[in-house]
Amino acid sequence: MSIQKNILKIITASILVFSINCYSQQLPENEVVVFGLDIAEDATPALVSRILKADENPISEIRFEKGTYHFYPDKGFEKFCYISNHGDLMINTPFPLFHMNNLVIDGQGSTFIFHGVMIPFLIEDSKNISVKNLSIDWYQSFHSEGLIVANDEANNTFDMQISNEYPYDIRNGQLFFIKEYYQHTIGQSILFDPKRKAISFDTETYTGITTKSKSEVTFNLDTINYKYEYDKRDVDNKDIGVENRVTVKEIKPGLLRVFGHTKKMPPVGHILSMKGQQGLNRVSPAFSVKHTNGFNALNVTVHHAGGMGIIAENSADIVLDNFNVTPSQGRMVSTTADATHFVGCRGKLELKNCTFENQLDDASNIHGTYQKIVDVLDDYRIGVRMGHHQQKAFVIGRPNDHLGFVRLSESFFPYKKSTIKSIEYINNRYQIITLNDKLPKDVKPGDLVENLDGYPDLLVKNCTIRNNRARGLLISNPVHTLIENNFFSTEMEALLMPVESGHWYESGNAANVVIKGNIFQDCQHGGKNRGVIRFDTDDDNKNIAFKNIEIIDNTFNQFDNLILEVTNVDGLVFKGNVITNSGTFPQLYPENPAIKVANSKNLIFNKNKYQGKVNPNLLITGDESMSDLKFK
Repeated sequence: MSIQKNILKIITASILVFSINCYSQQLPENEVVVFGLDIAEDATPALVSRILKADENPISEIRFEKGTYHFYPDKGFEKFCYISNHGDLMINTPFPLFHMNNLVIDGQGSTFIFHGVMIPFLIEDSKNISVKNLSIDWYQSFHSEGLIVANDEANNTFDMQISNEYPYDIRNGQLFFIKEYYQHTIGQSILFDPKRKAISFDTETYTGITTKSKSEVTFNLDTINYKYEYDKRDVDNKDIGVENRVTVKEIKPGLLRVFGHTKKMPPVGHILSMKGQQGLNRVSPAFSVKHTNGFNALNVTVHHAGGMGIIAENSADIVLDNFNVTPSQGRMVSTTADATHFVGCRGKLELKNCTFENQLDDASNIHGTYQKIVDVLDDYRIGVRMGHHQQKAFVIGRPNDHLGFVRLSESFFPYKKSTIKSIEYINNRYQIITLNDKLPKDVKPGDLVENLDGYPDLLVKNCTIRNNRARGLLISNPVHTLIENNFFSTEMEALLMPVESGHWYESGNAANVVIKGNIFQDCQHGGKNRGVIRFDTDDDNKNIAFKNIEIIDNTFNQFDNLILEVTNVDGLVFKGNVITNSGTFPQLYPENPAIKVANSKNLIFNKNKYQGKVNPNLLITGDESMSDLKFK
């Protein structure tokens, strides 16, 4: 009997070993896929075909033989995309990276050139994705440039020369620039100084070109009633009651005369950058990253994109190292929106050794999202509304995330906290959140919610930020922020720390911020009367919004006076900083002090060196609570 049992065990073990061996032979190994220059004329179909087979034949690395590769939308993977701070539209991509894990994409020094409305890298619901050693550009840009060759203040016209790079047509006096798969009007515009290859000094005096005015004829518009909240800025609504003000006439091929601009005429020799209507001109970010844990970009250059260099949403542990946004092909403009942008991201967020220049918006914007409570459905459920039309379909969190209830008229900090049980997506504007705990007794429609877990531990180090429109860093991050050893030369604020609840609904209030060892060179040269570093809220009250700020050992070499605006701050140390006057440009606001303070407390100014143009006795101005504050 025991012999039979032993024989049975041997047979069973043999069958088991055989089964394991067979199974292991059937398991696919993660493949290193190498693409060569044979696909360079249009690399899209080969990539899409291989990536879509990754479920059955997994990929560990996609490697490119060094060269130049073109990508067209015609054979790209198609998907409708809601992308925060962009337009919502059907796009094509050669890299549909969905539910991918532990993937490396190595360009080995290659250049990727895109054609038309595409998202080069569309990354969703993935883990540990790395992209390295490549550059991204577009064959035709999503903006157009015109050289100002004449102006006539008396007749309110200016002339601009358009190069062959920017084909156009004129329809009933309206200028349209024609691209592959895309077109745009003058729309949003700003001046560049070609000698400096940067935004023109005091561009606010001349631009944007005033293309719109109120319609002369309307009938009964005020009788239209909306049961629910109505977003006048939405693409479908923003042109109601608005007509075109500016008209364009061709003087000869490539030479255009512009009529009807109401600001000062742009100066001869400067370049007007035009990117089309707001709400319609952000269609092709270079990277869209959603719901992804672990994304790394190393030695990546984005020369152009019709939107942002990277937009990341609800993701974690992101590192950009030597991720550069810089123009090519003699263009003044790199990306037509922010270089980088992060919404609801958590864990580690690092921007190291990067250059962000000539983009048409901020170098980086880091924030969460406020959503407005419109319904209190029962003891556990609320209905919430997306505030801005470019945040449609954004889901505020995941199960067990901590949700804060905010009433900004009373405090910039949550009056109650709870955790999310589930979120029911109804449509792109309305969702139902179910909580694990009962709702606060005093919760009411109009209150806001924010995800308290949707903020990162932020590092920005050894970066160069210059020559762009708008700000350097726009940060609403209450966790921890270190901004160290960077160079800033921006058209608006180098650093803006806001609480913003009335337009973009970008949540978060900066706390635990260290700004150390940076150089600020001639920031705010666009013409705005604002500080180089500014803390600001769009709710006009005296409540504390920002806490625990250190501004240490920085150099401010500015042409104008105002360095720092402190509003609604509790706890700020300004120490060891050097302030000089560069003399680069004439002062725009010589009446300003160096520092403005309001509604703040526990501020320390110590061991600073001032060599600017403000009277030393008038360096700081503030409200009554700050009357004894001294600059030291």
